[in-house]
Amino acid sequence: MAIPVSNRDARRIFLNKQGLAAAPHRALGKHGLLDLIHDIGFVQVDSISTVERAHHQILFSRNQTYRPEHLAALIEKDRALFEHWTHDASIIPSAFFPYWKHRFVRREAKIRENWRKWQGEGFDQVFEETYERIRANGPVMAREVKAEDHKSGGWWNWHPSKTALEFLWHTGKLSIAARNNFQKIYDLTERVIPKEHYEAEVDHDTFVDWACRQALKRLGFATSGEIAAFFDLVTPQEARQWVESHRDELEEVAIETADGKPRASFALADGLEALCAPPEPPARLRVLSPFDPLIRDRNRTERLFGFYYRIEVFVPEPKREYGYYVFPLLEGDRLVGRIDMKADRKAGTLDVKRVWWERGVRTSSGRIERLEAELARVAKFAGVERVVHLDGWDGEAR
Repeated sequence: MAIPVSNRDARRIFLNKQGLAAAPHRALGKHGLLDLIHDIGFVQVDSISTVERAHHQILFSRNQTYRPEHLAALIEKDRALFEHWTHDASIIPSAFFPYWKHRFVRREAKIRENWRKWQGEGFDQVFEETYERIRANGPVMAREVKAEDHKSGGWWNWHPSKTALEFLWHTGKLSIAARNNFQKIYDLTERVIPKEHYEAEVDHDTFVDWACRQALKRLGFATSGEIAAFFDLVTPQEARQWVESHRDELEEVAIETADGKPRASFALADGLEALCAPPEPPARLRVLSPFDPLIRDRNRTERLFGFYYRIEVFVPEPKREYGYYVFPLLEGDRLVGRIDMKADRKAGTLDVKRVWWERGVRTSSGRIERLEAELARVAKFAGVERVVHLDGWDGEAR
């Protein structure tokens, strides 16, 4: 019989697994940052900096002592982290690199097939030439290998050498050695990934077991589909087969969703005792990045928190329900609202346009004070001097 887990406990379990149950003011440091990223699995990278870039905000929301220079050092000097793909571009512990080798092999044939349709026959002619140039001359940025007479075409604006760089990165032959003003600097993977991780090999069964087991550890509980989607390394079929072949290590749990219905899931049996006593997260109100791993799976977010969320960046303005880039608000173990704001660095202000509170959330003076305190923290982190409230800042019910 499945073990019942209340909705409140389910939310707290997931918050704890995703690094949002620890005290956000505890001293973190560089080594603590590496541990945090390892524990949550990965941190998505995104270029939009409406307030701050996604990877920085994801980490800051978990710990206000986070310093971006520590992240840069872990990637570019210590090589303890590397950039590659999960469901999207992400920062990943270098210790995970041997498992990503399986992704490289799986992706190569598919990329060649898909990109041939996009770029046309012969699109891969410069791949070897580009690789050899980097091998001989060292790291490059895309703009440094662009053909002078190339006429750009398509919204991607990818010239042949840019295509080569991305293909060689996606298939593991190149890695991102650093970034300059967020532009990727590519180098040979063996010159970026530490030798012990670059040379390590794991067989297929070990790879599938690791990908599924580690995903479930970071989710706390999950269906096979959620396990497959977490790192996006294995197929849904492989995840289903892993669950079936490891039933002696798993417990069935019935997760109460936000609407009160049970949802059948699995949890690792050897962690069940701790799982059933999740810590209470800090009561502090926190702003989350739209790319936060807590809400990456939008359907899971809606089931657990009763919170419907979509990014409206690509939605035409007249059709947006909220705004261009709206941030979810986490308070304790609940997603209580969303906020539309932007850092104006020339003016030195964090401009708050509007707040929407979820249905049933009371706009008490205490809650407004908690929001004000968080906005002050975010403003300082974004490098602006003060918060400016525009019309409607204090919120409206959804």
